[in-house]
Amino acid sequence: MQKRKIIFRDISWLSFNNRVLQEAADETVPLRERIRFLGIFSNNLDEFFRVRVAALKRMIEFGKKSKMHLELTPAAIIEEIQEIVIEQQKEFERIWNEILRELKKERIYLVKETQLNKTQQAFILDYFNEEIRSNVIPLMIESIQDFPVLNDRSIYLACKLSKKDRSIPQKYALLSVPTRRLPRFIILPSKNADKQIILLEDIIRFCLPNIFSFFGYDTFSAHIIKVTRDAEIDLDNDISTSLIQKIEKGLKNRKKGKPVRFVFDKAIDPSLLTYLVRRLGLLQKDNLIPGGRIHNFVDFMNFPESVFNKKSQRKKPFIHPVLKNVTSVTNIVLEKDVLLNFPYHSFDSIIDLLREAAIDPEVISIKITCYRLADRSKIINALTNAVRNGKQVTVVLELRARFDEEANLEWKTELEENGVKVLLGVPNVKVHAKICLIKKRVNNRTIHYGFVSTGNLNEKTAKVYSDACLLTSDRNIMADVNRLFNYLEQPKTREVLLKSCKTLLVSPTGMRRHLLQMINKEIKTARLKKPASIILKLNSLSDEMLIDKLYEAAKSGVEIKLIIRGIFCMLTENKKFKIPVQAISIVDEYLEHSRIMIFHNGGKERTFISSADWMVRNIDHRVEVACPIFEKNIQQEIKDIIQIQLKDNIKARILDNDLGNQYVNPRNTKKIRSQVETYNYLYRKG
Repeated sequence: MQKRKIIFRDISWLSFNNRVLQEAADETVPLRERIRFLGIFSNNLDEFFRVRVAALKRMIEFGKKSKMHLELTPAAIIEEIQEIVIEQQKEFERIWNEILRELKKERIYLVKETQLNKTQQAFILDYFNEEIRSNVIPLMIESIQDFPVLNDRSIYLACKLSKKDRSIPQKYALLSVPTRRLPRFIILPSKNADKQIILLEDIIRFCLPNIFSFFGYDTFSAHIIKVTRDAEIDLDNDISTSLIQKIEKGLKNRKKGKPVRFVFDKAIDPSLLTYLVRRLGLLQKDNLIPGGRIHNFVDFMNFPESVFNKKSQRKKPFIHPVLKNVTSVTNIVLEKDVLLNFPYHSFDSIIDLLREAAIDPEVISIKITCYRLADRSKIINALTNAVRNGKQVTVVLELRARFDEEANLEWKTELEENGVKVLLGVPNVKVHAKICLIKKRVNNRTIHYGFVSTGNLNEKTAKVYSDACLLTSDRNIMADVNRLFNYLEQPKTREVLLKSCKTLLVSPTGMRRHLLQMINKEIKTARLKKPASIILKLNSLSDEMLIDKLYEAAKSGVEIKLIIRGIFCMLTENKKFKIPVQAISIVDEYLEHSRIMIFHNGGKERTFISSADWMVRNIDHRVEVACPIFEKNIQQEIKDIIQIQLKDNIKARILDNDLGNQYVNPRNTKKIRSQVETYNYLYRKG
């Protein structure tokens, strides 16, 4: 049997999601946060099935005819996924039951429809009649020839209707729970200091006699079911169809995508379950997942905070000390580079930079890339104000940002209505780089400044995602950013501009080559018995070519330290490695999202921040940027933060060959929780 060279990507991802589940299980984490982590776990798993399991199924379907990069034995991987997910589901239920017990200690109760007192029953009936009734229309599924398409972001009550005296035949029905239109959690009137909450679906359960009285039934059972569908948007090759039309068509088709998972309450009536599986056209291999009474835990990310005595104590972001109490962010950036570390530093500095540009009479133009934006984006507000002030504003909007396609289509319309020039990226290549270029005309001289970031220009996620953003007017960096925008304006004819970038590492043209060169340099140095090291902080590391090169480096004596949040396909334990590879994953309050690379480079360290993970899609199929850090103080700051993370012994897990997710053992050393220590480190600098 051939020895495996890497860990399968999808199995590694499930191991990451298990680290999220560990946070939900951690008794030191506040209850509200533990519930939130259950919601994150659930949402992650939904997306995993929509995207990855769906892709594996397509691989099986197309077989050798497929032009896709085929996984080794996708059928076997799906089988392993099924086994892992069922075990994780059991652990999920255990944690949830434990949390319910802890909630009771705080006198917080999740009440079922069978546990209501008379006052609450009256309240529920009123609420149902006023708010819910008009939003609930039962589907009598046995009488519907074509089974209705079940929305994959919705939950449904599968109902069995019968009459005690059997005078009329039993029937099956489906009810969509209207969680998009109504809150999932309703706080009930309760006595004393008790806080009682009921779920929307349980209100509907209580009111089933009111809904189905028309049919004459008097006995009801109702259990939650949920379907997850293939989320891939197939863009046809019709040259007469615009990208917008293709995406709009794709979004409609996504709603009818093939089911890739069917989750159900394991207490459901077996005959009803059999009927549903048959009508949905599911087979056993189609990932039938038995679960508990509650599904779509993603809603639990918004569990009502008001019922908790102890409110969230998340520390507020603070203004970077260099930008604090200054009259102009722009003037500072024109003088020196500034590195913002979110969510510790405030995102307001980015907004301020754009607002200043919008009203500065010397600013000619603003160019910016947008991948995922906040719902009420202050970025967009600043850009549209810039247009009103006579600036030329160009936004490169990525319409194919997964699950944000619809939102970005709406942003396109709004931006164009306000006079913004919108570019829709590059055919067959996603624009994932986070860059901004502002041009200013001073004394007949054009000055370029802006930023390069690892994260999205989204003020909402900037409060919970750990990212780095370099504000700079460095001539070499901005010259390449300018080249990038010139390419993005005419990608079919200006690809040479990507290849001509001298300072930034840019994909899909040159990043892989430069990364391999830098690793090779460390290998060469190590073989000369000189110090050589590579430090990487990434979301994902799955690119086989780069992993192979890291193996070679480890065997040559290069010291390798890795901080990988999510997918990690590298095998870290190998007797041939001259120096053991240190690999950890940090899962904590904030989502670690920044990509950092530090190469020893013969003592003249090269430090980069990047938008790109080490994955085939990022390196070969996206426009990405890795930006060098030149200022010594910023280099040191990045290194200090990385060293804090490498010393984490509270929230760091060891990434080993067996995917054990064992916590780093603090032993007798000082306890270090890196996100807390990073906040303190940056705050003290102010």
